[in-house]
Amino acid sequence: MTTIDIADLDAVYLSYDEPQKEEFWIKIKNMVPWAKRVDGVKGSDAAHKAAAEASDTDRFILIDGDNLPDPSFFNLQLTLNDRNQDCVFRWRARNHINGLMYGNGGMSSWTRDFALNMRTHENTDGRDETNVEFCFDPKYIPMHDCYSTTHPNGSPKHAWRAGFREGVKMCLDKGRRPTLSEFKDRVHQRNLDHLTVWHNVGVDVQQGGWAIAGARMGTYKTMLSDWDYREVQWFDALDAIWEDTKGRDPFDIIMTYQDPLRTQLDLPMCLHGPEISKFFKHHYKSNWHNRGVMITEMDVIRQQEGW
Repeated sequence: MTTIDIADLDAVYLSYDEPQKEEFWIKIKNMVPWAKRVDGVKGSDAAHKAAAEASDTDRFILIDGDNLPDPSFFNLQLTLNDRNQDCVFRWRARNHINGLMYGNGGMSSWTRDFALNMRTHENTDGRDETNVEFCFDPKYIPMHDCYSTTHPNGSPKHAWRAGFREGVKMCLDKGRRPTLSEFKDRVHQRNLDHLTVWHNVGVDVQQGGWAIAGARMGTYKTMLSDWDYREVQWFDALDAIWEDTKGRDPFDIIMTYQDPLRTQLDLPMCLHGPEISKFFKHHYKSNWHNRGVMITEMDVIRQQEGW
């Protein structure tokens, strides 16, 4: 067993086109003076490989371009053993738009070997599990605790894109699009819960309506149209959809998809106003407690279910 100070690992800030990326970079450098930066690499697989190449330590911390960490994270230690020493750890982030706390946008710890040898997203090996995600690899471990806040609402486009991508990915069954008859049985219940929040919560923050519009549109296009959902991995493809969308009122988009998603997918469509959105996020956060940096989501499930 080996204990590693997180402060002894390289931290790589991975930015692309986030509107706040320069502001966040200054804050991160003040917080983590040894941080390095990779900027503007197109393609999720390629960008993660560039981050690995930038690291001088075999294991490194990755910070997304719209993420602000909790400074206390860098005072913690990782405990490695024979089972997890070559694994990726992904901690939760709190989403500034809707208050959800899960892996989306959260900080992670990669090994250089894992990142350099994986084949995902635009470099996929063709398997459903690698088309749009990293997380189905058995060595990719979702952790329980939350150590950062993700801010994917820096502009209408970025809020819409964040919602759209989650509106697609939360519908999938290990990277595969289920049929309509499979939808409720094959999609994980927690993903359906998160999807419902993306569809209904967040109008209390700037660009929150665009995030909700994007989430509803992404779900509709994935499940109720012949659009190829695998295009979600390509920002160029999303840019083309955005160009056809940006002139519309986000609340018109929200209402356009309300009845189809409710009647054909049996999804709750209950758009929360600003006060209810604030209440939901406050209540959701108030019930949250970190348990330890090396506690995994599966550890907590086992404890709750008495395994």
